[in-house]
Amino acid sequence: MARDGKPYFDPEYETLSIRINPPRVSVDNTSCKDCTLVKVDSVNKPGILLEVVQILSDLDLVITKAYISSDGGWFMDVFHVTDQHGNKITDSNTIEYIEKALGPKGQTTDVLKTWQGKRVGVHSVGDHTAIELTGRDRPGLLSEISAVLANLHFNVVAAEVWTHNRRIACLLYVNDDTTCRAIDDPARLSTMEDQLNNILRGCEDGEKVARTNFSSNVTHVDRRLHQMLFADRDYEGGCLSTETEYPPSFTPKITIERCVEKGYSVVSVRCKDRPKLMFDIVFTLTDMQYVVFHATITSDGPYASQEYFIRHMDGCTLDTEGEKERVIKCLEAAIKRRVSEGLSLELCAKDRVGLLSEVTRVLRENGLSVTRAGVTTVGEQAMNVFYVRDASGNPVDTKTIEGLRKEIGQTMMLNVKKDPTCAKPPESTGWSKTSFSFGSLLEKFRN
Repeated sequence: MARDGKPYFDPEYETLSIRINPPRVSVDNTSCKDCTLVKVDSVNKPGILLEVVQILSDLDLVITKAYISSDGGWFMDVFHVTDQHGNKITDSNTIEYIEKALGPKGQTTDVLKTWQGKRVGVHSVGDHTAIELTGRDRPGLLSEISAVLANLHFNVVAAEVWTHNRRIACLLYVNDDTTCRAIDDPARLSTMEDQLNNILRGCEDGEKVARTNFSSNVTHVDRRLHQMLFADRDYEGGCLSTETEYPPSFTPKITIERCVEKGYSVVSVRCKDRPKLMFDIVFTLTDMQYVVFHATITSDGPYASQEYFIRHMDGCTLDTEGEKERVIKCLEAAIKRRVSEGLSLELCAKDRVGLLSEVTRVLRENGLSVTRAGVTTVGEQAMNVFYVRDASGNPVDTKTIEGLRKEIGQTMMLNVKKDPTCAKPPESTGWSKTSFSFGSLLEKFRN
């Protein structure tokens, strides 16, 4: 019955087609000898491609090929995936999760609870408070940020840091070092915000302004980092200095042409392949309000070729050179944000308040600049991964690594990984005992 002159719509109508035709998901290990096929057939809806790709990426699956078709009312995808070692997906829990996560909603079982994905942004809910930071990057900045938190008696239990075009985006989960609960005292939060803003503003020199936010929503970590850097307009890097130049192999070749017959704009990307490449591209197109109708993704050895047939949400193609140039810049930035051309240091130790502050201090004092970082705490164990370069932007030499080993004591494990883009890596891969002169001895290290 109409009210106020407006027609009445049954709220159940929107989901009618999905309930009549629920998604069909199959995980096929027989059709292809060297990979697993994940097939998804579903009623088409906005954002469904990103949702599927995000779930596969969160499982750290490698997408070697993909065929996407979502023109009209139906969505049909086929993904060729492997694990990080190039093997088929045979773990029953992983297969069950894929089927449940991509299948009909409302049928989630306990298996989904074991795969939470990367989520951030809960402000003063549960045991953590989320902090978002953006600003101009410089050597030692992460060390200063973590030192402020340690001095204010905040424990960092998880963090993700990305840098690109001399900008930094940082997400930190913190709690009170005494109660291990989220911080909800407005005075303490205000003090923390003031001190962090002072650090970030101290290295600003242009129109861009540093920001500290306490997030009030729940989102995906990688998606949020992309959004923060995009909002910071990191894609407008201009003429970059040597400290932010990328190896030629990481420079993507992106073109945009028009498919007149079908009324699409065709975005072609050719670059070095890496994990989560498809996620980064699909997310960027989706967040810029473009719809992917068809796509073909292939991996040829170390390189990937991806082709997307897109339109803007209003149905228009990319007709102006200015719009094409902006999309190309944003896609190139999205691809490069996750590239870490520096050395990888993996450190494992018993967690304690101030651990991140002291680790980053040691890195800074040894002349290392952090280009990307991930901090994870599981129980009493902390696992920190830092991608580092020399403070001047050059690859890290052997003497620096040896100096770092001497300074680090018996309380931590250090794994130094080769940089595949360096001609002469400074150190071989392998776990080694190190010597931080702080913290308690971790009795059992992760193998």
